[in-house]
Amino acid sequence: MDIEFDPAKDAINCQKHAISLACAVDLADVIVVADERYGEARFRLYGLIEGEWHCAAVTLRPNAVRIISLRRAHMKEVKRHV
Repeated sequence: MDIEFDPAKDAINCQKHAISLACAVDLADVIVVADERYGEARFRLYGLIEGEWHCAAVTLRPNAVRIISLRRAHMKEVKRHV
């Protein structure tokens, strides 16, 4: 399955979180958590990038996983989900 994201959103994410949405492909040891706060099915992916826990917000498209955001995970999230 392919990964997709909005280039404008990627620029905003890079500025805000200092990481490109493209780096979501590097997530390892991923834990998936459903995020039911929105009108569409979204998921939070918690995984390691270069030994650090990160959180990606994603949604599923017919032929791709769309990355909405990517950032370092908060320690509270890591303790809750890992």
